[in-house]
Amino acid sequence: MSDETITLGSIAGAFGVKGEVRLKSFCAEPEAIIDYTPLTRSDGKVVQTIVLTGRAKGALVVRMDGITTKEEADALRGVELHALRSQLPALPDDEFYHADLVGLAAVDTGGESLGRVKSVQSNGADDLLEVQAAGLRDTVLVPFTRSVVPTVDLAAGRLVVDPPGG
Repeated sequence: MSDETITLGSIAGAFGVKGEVRLKSFCAEPEAIIDYTPLTRSDGKVVQTIVLTGRAKGALVVRMDGITTKEEADALRGVELHALRSQLPALPDDEFYHADLVGLAAVDTGGESLGRVKSVQSNGADDLLEVQAAGLRDTVLVPFTRSVVPTVDLAAGRLVVDPPGG
C-alpha cells in the first residue's frame, strides 16, 4: 500500500460457517475500525460495510460485504485492511501512527546512529521499536516509552533513543 494509507487491521480467518470473519483490529479502540469504512483490502478490493456481530479471543467477529461462506472467509486469512490517512483523526503531538515511525533513523542522545526503525511491535503493554543497525542482520527491541525514546521528530525523520543500561 502507499504512504497515504494506514493498516488498520487484518483478517485472521473464518468464524463459523456463514461467512463471518475474525478481524484483528490495530485501532486503540478495536471497534473503531468500523468507523473508517470504506477500507481497502491488501488484495485491492474495497470493503464498504463492516458489521460487528461478536467477539472472539483477541479479535472482533464481523460480517463484511461480499463474504457469505466459510470458504470465502478462510480465503481472506492474512488480508490486511487499509484506510486513507485523510480518513483518520489528527493525533496529539505525543502520539504517532506506527506507520509514521517505521523507517525513522534512530540516534542516541549524543547523535550517534543506532540504525533505523524496522517495525513497531505491540505486545499488549508498551510498544516496542525494532531497530536494525546498518550492515547488521540482527535487530534490537527498544521499549517505546517517553523515558527510553524522549524525542520523536517526524519532520527530521529521526528519533532519539536513551537506552536503559544493559
